Amino acid sequence: MSSSLFHTLNISRQDILSRMTDLDVTSNNLANANTAGFKASRSNFQEVLNQQLTEGSLLKSTQLLTAQGGLRDSTSALDWAIQGEGFFSVTLPDGTIGYTRDGQFSLDADQKLVTAGGYPLVWDGEITEGMTNISISSDGNVTAFDETGASVEVGTVQLTRFPNPSGVTSFGENIWLESDISGAAQTDAAGAENFGTIGGYKVEGSNVDLGREMTHIMILQRSFSMSIKAFQQTDVMISQAINLRKA
Repeated sequence: MSSSLFHTLNISRQDILSRMTDLDVTSNNLANANTAGFKASRSNFQEVLNQQLTEGSLLKSTQLLTAQGGLRDSTSALDWAIQGEGFFSVTLPDGTIGYTRDGQFSLDADQKLVTAGGYPLVWDGEITEGMTNISISSDGNVTAFDETGASVEVGTVQLTRFPNPSGVTSFGENIWLESDISGAAQTDAAGAENFGTIGGYKVEGSNVDLGREMTHIMILQRSFSMSIKAFQQTDVMISQAINLRKA
């Protein structure tokens, strides 16, 4: 029996599995179309060669798309958005540092600035009980009114960037982690060279392109259907060939 039939079966199988994983990536993008600071991902495929013959393709990796999301106004003084490059740093439960573009912070019971997931913001300041009119400047300086009504500086928020920001790995809950591919984290003041600025009363929206993702879903459906048909037809041909040899 020609080995080309098994090659075709294997190619179809690889394509089915790759399309299923790609569908997961696209579905995750669509599910987070309204998530503040969310960055979409895309699938990267690699052609597989065997004995100088094309043997289909594999989903090699997923890549973070770091394009700026749109900014919208907010009524909360603790909604901060990054305009340009950079991430907010947060402390994870195991003590490691995670990074996020979601600047919708709030104060917890201990007066700590935390994300929606409860992860504390890494910064050098403190907001004590009774402070009001909290604001942040474009370079990250945070001020507030104390109990006497005087304006005081309460700390500074710095930003972190990576040589290759699309190489960070996902922790979940809109948090990203440093990796060998991203390069070492670099922290500096907002507005410094190669760093973005911070806007108060602003929320950065998701950078998901709904039109692109919906189009990709339709392409995936057709590709998946074709791969299933190729797999089924090849399986039928192999079964017929086996039965002919038995006859």
